[in-house]
This record gives sequence, structure tokens and C-alpha cells, in this order.
Amino acid sequence: MNTTAMFGPFRRLFNICRKELLVILKDPANRALLLLPALMQSLIFGYAATYDLNHASYALLDQSHSRASTDLVMRVDGSGVFTRVATLSNESQIAPIINSQQALIVIHIGPRFEQLLYEGQAAAIQVILDARNSVTASNAAAYLGGIIEQFNEAWRAQLGVAKSPLTINMRAWFNPTLDTRWSFLPSLVATLSMMQTMLLTALSVAREREQGTFDQLLVTPYTPAEIMIGKSVPCILVGLFQSTVILLISVLWFKIPVAGSLFTLYCGLLMFTLASVGIGMSISALSASMQQAMLYTFVLLMPMVLLSGLTTPVANMPLAMKWLTSVNPLRYAIDLIRRVYLEGVGLGTVLSDIIPLLIISAITLPLAGWLFRNRLA
Repeated sequence: MNTTAMFGPFRRLFNICRKELLVILKDPANRALLLLPALMQSLIFGYAATYDLNHASYALLDQSHSRASTDLVMRVDGSGVFTRVATLSNESQIAPIINSQQALIVIHIGPRFEQLLYEGQAAAIQVILDARNSVTASNAAAYLGGIIEQFNEAWRAQLGVAKSPLTINMRAWFNPTLDTRWSFLPSLVATLSMMQTMLLTALSVAREREQGTFDQLLVTPYTPAEIMIGKSVPCILVGLFQSTVILLISVLWFKIPVAGSLFTLYCGLLMFTLASVGIGMSISALSASMQQAMLYTFVLLMPMVLLSGLTTPVANMPLAMKWLTSVNPLRYAIDLIRRVYLEGVGLGTVLSDIIPLLIISAITLPLAGWLFRNRLA
């Protein structure tokens, strides 16, 4: 059999494959996209996307000050999971430390704690959970339950009784049933609208280039700033509309009541949408085609979602990841929506989320405008 006829198809396939690989690797941008997204996302998944609790903050109100309460507190402090951030002196301090998110848990030990243990009566401690993130609260409660069980085993052996001497009176604030839907659906108001807003904005200028209408913008009487604003405003309206749809589904279909003001909620959503549009417009100005715009958008979206606190708590992330979350607008939007939606706080309370969103908008929108003008020039 002729060797050329036998190996000819394989040689042609090899040449086509070689040509495609050279096309892919020839562009420096393509070479970077082959390595950087996989490297970045692997590190983020490995460090940030974890449900393990390593630094669960708690506050202690010990009104017993006895040997038994000291034994229990030492077990909590020595667990390697819980970190005490405050020692309270009275019950009026519980609400502020939970509302400000300084502590995930408050442990309240009553004044007759040790006396009840020695009398053989059930000694209860009160545990108050910040359940705005129900997954984190449930995990913290499970860890604490294991510590309580170890405490009970030791005291059962000491007292010679069969029943558990210590019980837990658990209260979950802002999500009484610890339903994950209560913490997840409000967060989607920002997350899903951001995905659509960024994608629409990123495709706006790239679509003009790909369809050949980009040059027509150069001869219109509009300035680059006017064109950018004209492309941004519809995307902002679409983002707010999508947020409204998700909000209505959460309230009317899943029966999750809004505890706060809709005015406060939409002020935060507007600031967040502006920041998202600024990022999307910057991507659009840098992209030469719709394919590039979509690729750049999705490369950014996954790290932003993972570093937002949507599913895994920011407090558990390494320090470097926490620094990255500080420039992530989705982190502030999710925190704002959860606080307004579930806690019912006012506009003044969520300024710590609105101000970073304003700063991000003040950086990304002028950057998008500068890139837009330079690409039009």
C-alpha cells in the first residue's frame, strides 16, 4: 500500500491542528488567557470557596463567673474555631454587637449556671446567632454543639448522672428558621443583575466594532462622553429592572418579607449598578470583538462571585483574599441587601457599603470614559 495514501490524512490533520495551535498561541492576549484564569480561579476556589469555619467570631456574656462557666469558656476559646471579639457586661450590649456584625455568635451564661449543674437541674445557656448567612450560622451552631457535648460528657462523669446537665437555648436573628433561601435569594438580587448588566455593557461597543458600525460613531455630532452615557443608561435601567424582578419573586413567590426601606434598598442598588456599568464599559472599550468582551466578562465574574460572600463567608478567607474583596462591588452590594432586606436597617447604617460603591463608580466610570475616548480617537 502506498505510504503517502496511508499517512496522508493524518499528515493533513496534523497540519491543521498545528496551524490552529499557532493561531491560538501567537496572540499574547490568548497566551495569557490560557494560563491566568485557570491559575487565578484555582487559587480562589482553594482558599476562598470553603464552608469550613476557622475564625468564627463570638462575644461572651458570663454572668456566672464560676469554675464551671470558666471551664466551658476555655473549651470554646481552645477549640481553634471560635475567636472571642468582645466580653460583654450586660444584656443590652448583645443587640449592637450582632447588628454591627462584629460577632457571629453571642454566648450568654446565666448567673445560676454552676449552681444548677450541682443541683442536677438543667442548666441552659443562651446562644444567639447572626443568621443573615444561614449556612455560616448553621456551621457555627454545629461546632458549638460539639463543644457542649464534650462539656456534658465531662460533667456527666463528674456528677454521676446519665442525662446531659447542659442544654442550649438557640435563637437565630434575622432568619429564625435558618432557611438558606432567606440569605441566598436576597443576595441574588445583586448577583444576577450584575451578570446581565456587565455582559450587556461589555458587548455594547464591541458589538459596534464587530458589526462595522463603529466608524459611524466617529462622524456623528455626539461627543465620546455622550455616546458612553447613552450606552450606559439603558444598561443601568435593565439592571434595576432585573433586580426588581428578582425582588418580586423573593417577596411574592417565596414569601420572604422585606424588613427595611425600599428607598434605601434601591439607593444601594443604583450605586452598585453604576459600578457594574463602569466595569462593563471598561471591558467593552478594551475588547476588539464580542467574543473577547464575553470572555473578559466571564473571567471577571467568577472571582467576583466567589469573593463576594454569596455562599462562603468573607471572614474565613485568607488575608490576601480579604484584600481582594475590598475592591469587589458585589461584596458591598450583597452585604447591603442582606442588612436592609433581613435586618431592616436605615440608610445611615449601610453607608459603610454605599461609600465603597461610590468610590468604585468614581474610578471605573472615568476610566471607561478615558478608554472610550482613546479607542474612538
